[in-house]
Amino acid sequence: MSTAAATKSAIPTEARHLYDRLEDRILDRDQVGASEAYYKIAKLGRPLPEIVNEGVRIHAPLTHVPYHERIDQGFVNFVNNDHCLLSARATTHLAKLLPKELAGLPMAQTIWYIPTGLDIWNQKINKAPGHYARSGKPIEGKPVTPVVHWPDQTAEHIQGSIDEKLDHWLDLVHRGHVLDAYRVFLGIMEEPRNRKAALAQLCFAGLIDLQDRVYLNRSYTTGHKSFRARATVELGNFVGWDNAHHVLYAGALDIGVGPRWYSTYEMACNCITHYIEKAKISAIPYGGATTKEAEILRQTTPLTKEEAEAFLDVVLHGQEPGIQEALSALLLAGKGPRQILDVLQIGGAQILIETQDTLNFSIPQHCYEYLNTLGWFYDNFEHPQRLKLLYVATSYLNRNAWHNNQSGDGREVRAELPAGATSKSAGQMLEHIIAATVALEGAQAIAWTRAYLAAGGDPAPLTQQLALCACRIGNDPHNQELGQLLIEDFGTNRGYDRNRLLLACVQHTAVHRKYGDFLEASRRYGQAMGVAGLG
Repeated sequence: MSTAAATKSAIPTEARHLYDRLEDRILDRDQVGASEAYYKIAKLGRPLPEIVNEGVRIHAPLTHVPYHERIDQGFVNFVNNDHCLLSARATTHLAKLLPKELAGLPMAQTIWYIPTGLDIWNQKINKAPGHYARSGKPIEGKPVTPVVHWPDQTAEHIQGSIDEKLDHWLDLVHRGHVLDAYRVFLGIMEEPRNRKAALAQLCFAGLIDLQDRVYLNRSYTTGHKSFRARATVELGNFVGWDNAHHVLYAGALDIGVGPRWYSTYEMACNCITHYIEKAKISAIPYGGATTKEAEILRQTTPLTKEEAEAFLDVVLHGQEPGIQEALSALLLAGKGPRQILDVLQIGGAQILIETQDTLNFSIPQHCYEYLNTLGWFYDNFEHPQRLKLLYVATSYLNRNAWHNNQSGDGREVRAELPAGATSKSAGQMLEHIIAATVALEGAQAIAWTRAYLAAGGDPAPLTQQLALCACRIGNDPHNQELGQLLIEDFGTNRGYDRNRLLLACVQHTAVHRKYGDFLEASRRYGQAMGVAGLG
């Protein structure tokens, strides 16, 4: 499948008719019909950026909600976040990890999901079918047509420096002025010289929006705004910003939709004052980043194995203020913030490995994705506030660990391999890993993965097969995204035990909650495209 960009005007008539068919089937919530249209588009050899952009164009108006929370008869209920855009972003990476003949499978999973991901608001109140209405009562009467809750807007151009413009935009987001904020952001994005700064601020606004508790809490603000912001950035780059208005509509608008939670980030701001600047916190207004913050952000010294293990022991088993003190001590000792984040990712992977309840992955997987997204943010932007976000991430991982402990989960299960297992070839071990993962036997899959790595198995075929397993197991592509992120971090993490990331990938792919026939989408793709072994 080609990854060359293509503009709408360059789409030939035959393909245009198929995209029209794709849109018709998606809007009718027809997974099979939409998938069949996609197979024909793929067989024409249409470029992936074009297919991705057309998919986003179709769902962008219909994957917003008025608010990510409801109060129904006095009971607070969560209104979920869009997964369509996240799936498209993951597709652009997974397609490169798979063999050429399977490169279209990740997008097939995205297309399979989109019809079920429209108008989440009405799904949650049982007025429309879809992914979020699976456990609800039968819909009474005719389902509502997917609703456009936030109409698209035109750009608004404001005066001032780029910093003043971005501060004004963030004020609008903070106050929940959704459409005003979106119009201003569109205006800034029409200034090519300011795009990178605008995108950095978009991601920053997502990363600071994180709830301050998780135990017995179902109204989740678990980092999804930052995941959606990252998807906006990567998909805009992928399709080309001249063609990316639909991407901005699908991603940037939601950043202002409530509720918004900034108390953890406020704590992080005060940590800089208290621990780094060693100043007394007072009621005076603060702003910006300090000289000392900038100096620490330039540090690159890694943690020793002993330092990393001691730090993770505090983060995974300690409590405040010990976790903030431990992080501050490392920073003041000259350790690199990005290198500390590598260690936090290993800790996040450990919590995934220890999660056994299929219904308990919400916090562990969202926490891990936050750690991944923050690493990506560090690697792609030089935002002056990113040191504060390290305190946010550390606090989030600590809550994640305690959530598993308090909910009765949080135990690693080790399976015994059959006699003679270690004498098998690397290829045979790999086959066992795949079989156990698809059979949803997490402990067995991890045991075979440990054996493979201990025997010196090449990580390259292993990561390719783990990516394929993540793509085969469908019906909620947010989950296959976790496989992609863990494989991505395995390639970039320089921590003391990065193999733990692959073990977490196996555990999550095998054990997370599945819906319906989770191999149906990949099986249909294989049958349509003449690829065996996807059932």
